[in-house]
Amino acid sequence: MSEPYDAILLVSFGGPEGPDDVMPFLENVLRGKNVPRERMLEVAEHYQHFGGVSPINQQCRELIAALQRELAVRGPDLPIYWGNRNWQPMLADSLRQMKADGVRRALAFTTSAFSSYSGCRQYREDIVRAQAEVGEGAPEVHKLRVFYNHPGYISPLRERIKSALDQIPAERHATTQIVYTAHSIPNAMAAGCDYEKQLTESCRLVSEAFADQSWRLVYQSRSGPPTQPWLEPDICDYLNELHESGEVTDVVVSPIGFISDHLEVLFDLDTQAKDLCDRIGLNMIRAATVGNHPQFIAMIRELIRERTNDAPRACLGQYGPNHDDCPEDCCLSGRPARPAPGA
Repeated sequence: MSEPYDAILLVSFGGPEGPDDVMPFLENVLRGKNVPRERMLEVAEHYQHFGGVSPINQQCRELIAALQRELAVRGPDLPIYWGNRNWQPMLADSLRQMKADGVRRALAFTTSAFSSYSGCRQYREDIVRAQAEVGEGAPEVHKLRVFYNHPGYISPLRERIKSALDQIPAERHATTQIVYTAHSIPNAMAAGCDYEKQLTESCRLVSEAFADQSWRLVYQSRSGPPTQPWLEPDICDYLNELHESGEVTDVVVSPIGFISDHLEVLFDLDTQAKDLCDRIGLNMIRAATVGNHPQFIAMIRELIRERTNDAPRACLGQYGPNHDDCPEDCCLSGRPARPAPGA
């Protein structure tokens, strides 16, 4: 029998916590990428719109506090650490602290429900890089499976959408559509993972609770050059299409691709998409993300128990539970391989 796990590691994207953090944070995010400085400044302005503070770090703190309570009451009562890809607390610093605390084996929960390069493989690469930086004695870290079809993810999303629908008069439900959104990624990246398939399945599972509502999956927050094809349609383009069709009076926008109301939700949806809907006369109600919903927190515990107690692997729909150990070709970036040094 393998050694037991002795800690949980929350791994997330990170975000600035003040105006002076914004540009250094974006430089971390865009390191090694060919992104024009004008685009970086444009994104920086999105953060400054909210005082230079991304809500994602506080949301991680709240998730950790809720999970600590859950584990303390129901077990396994393991310490929780937190490390980010792009801002403090940085992942290598967290692993360094775990090593100092005597942690040998940890389970990592990443803040992404879906398989993609940035939501899966890149986090695994981040962990390996951080372990190398820490050196000998760095904790062994195993990533928990993605949870796009777990009932603890689907059920809270249904509840959030129900709350949004309740804000629309019942007589207009026949002309109301649920619009699910997720972060767009390059088509080449999408071809190397199950991102689209998993998103579509999540939307289908959530929509089973709303048989009378039509729905559509769209995308948001693309950042690549116009010459590079990314997943479409963009949400604002689609909202214009709905308006022009004259068949829809109201939309419930559910950011199904995100687990918390972080900046891309607040700016791209609550600001840009909402402003567009106000201009064209389309009533938009934005459904909340799962956030710290009790069923979602309980789900994280269930994912942990799968690996510590051989608990049942819960899932809904047609695809079964996702794998624990990612295969070699899992979630490729879609970028051309770099030549070996000296080649």
